[in-house]
Amino acid sequence: MSEQEAQRPVPKANAFVPTDAFWQATQQGELMLQYCLDTGQFQHYPRPVSMYTGSRNLEWRQVSGKGTIYACTVVRVPGPGLEGRVPLSVVTVELEEGVRILGNVLDHDPETVAIGQKVELAWDRIDDEVQYPAFNIVGG
Repeated sequence: MSEQEAQRPVPKANAFVPTDAFWQATQQGELMLQYCLDTGQFQHYPRPVSMYTGSRNLEWRQVSGKGTIYACTVVRVPGPGLEGRVPLSVVTVELEEGVRILGNVLDHDPETVAIGQKVELAWDRIDDEVQYPAFNIVGG
């Protein structure tokens, strides 16, 4: 395992917010978000109650992972001995389902990532058991 991989955080269970369904789905390559049954709207980040109504009338539903870049930045890690690290494109994606989610853009020059580009779900593997949602640019 490289130094860069060793420093990447692995998610931990949260006693206050039910995130198990989200992380279990990522192991299967599925992106699941909370869905408010009262309003018919998705929400992200996970919460114990609906952000729309305050009710607990929520369920987890799979989403497409397709969307548009809403905001983007390039993260560079300064410091000695880190010259080999590749800059990282971090984006906020507005999914087709109407929610925004943060993720990395994979396999694309960070300097060419731009607001308005179409993206689709990809996976950024942390180790044998954990992968984070990430994105690939579509058509470019």
